[in-house]
Amino acid sequence: MAENKDGQERSEDASQKRLDEAREKGQIPRSREFNTMVMMVAGSVSLFIMGDDLMRDFADMLRDGLTLDRNIIFDRFGIIDGIARMFKEAAAMLAPFMLISVVAAIVSSVVIGGWSFSPKALAFKAEKLNPISGLKRIFALRGLVELLKALAKFLLVGGVAVLLMQRLSDEILSLGYQETGAALGHSGEILIFSFLILSLVLILIAAVDIPFQLWDHAQNMKMTKQEVRDEFKDTEGKPEVKSRVRQMQREIAQRRMMEAVPDADVIITNPTHYAVALKYDGLNMRAPRVVAKGKNLIAAQIRGRAEEHNVPIFTAPPLARAIFFSTELEQEIPAGLYFAVAQVLAYIYQLKTAHSGAGYAPEIPSELTVPDEYFHPAED
Repeated sequence: MAENKDGQERSEDASQKRLDEAREKGQIPRSREFNTMVMMVAGSVSLFIMGDDLMRDFADMLRDGLTLDRNIIFDRFGIIDGIARMFKEAAAMLAPFMLISVVAAIVSSVVIGGWSFSPKALAFKAEKLNPISGLKRIFALRGLVELLKALAKFLLVGGVAVLLMQRLSDEILSLGYQETGAALGHSGEILIFSFLILSLVLILIAAVDIPFQLWDHAQNMKMTKQEVRDEFKDTEGKPEVKSRVRQMQREIAQRRMMEAVPDADVIITNPTHYAVALKYDGLNMRAPRVVAKGKNLIAAQIRGRAEEHNVPIFTAPPLARAIFFSTELEQEIPAGLYFAVAQVLAYIYQLKTAHSGAGYAPEIPSELTVPDEYFHPAED
């Protein structure tokens, strides 16, 4: 297993932070064999498609360029103009082929590892000039793999080339019996076909190289347990990160709290500064439980959501303040507030019964006793 410079095992998968830092330095998985294969195949396919027109245009250009009349020969600028014109024509003919090659080079580089331009990768590094480090790279696993790939390419491409020569030997020998124009056209077809076959052979090399490059990059990016702990401390210890975590926790808690408001039995309000939502299930709870509470803006949001879902709202400022300051979310109210809350819940239950037509409208509780230890004065 890979080790770092301190001899510790790199047994942990790389974190996203480490991968991002590596990308900034230009350390991303790349496969040169895949890039070469794509460029060769793209070039051979484009020659296979455009080869006839390209050779015909070149033949016309050479014929026109080598056809000289007396006026051009004795014009000292005529030859120069003719050569310049031939270069322009050649560039125009090769432009589609070159464009395809450039696009293939860019696409093949982006497919594996994605797009990345890192100025840090271009910076001078003195360790790259260290011969000992160079020898280590040569005799490392990567150096051995590169040697095997070079041998495999030589044997594979060479073997296929020999088979092609044997397969096409009769056609190659027959070129000597053909007219010059036909022989040139036929030889071009043979060269393009051979180039295409040899390019397709590189797919086998790329199919082996791509998984290796991905695996090798993952191994190089692995971290020791100590590096994981240090990174966690460095990341989580930053004040802005802690602040962001606390903010997200508050947002999640508030979202859950608002989702619980529609299931509450009653909302007790200040009426504007505080709001607490209570729920009571006699079968599963020993006492009413606070499922939501808030102050000022959050209190207004609780009241608004309660109105949307027809949850009863009861105004009792001392009791609302007492519950707000004495009870946390998802906790049952203290025993000292049982009697006052029971009066409110009894009123709410009787009111629901009256609305259903099964009883008379109850009187609103006018005196709700709040013990001194739970009393909080009203705010201005």
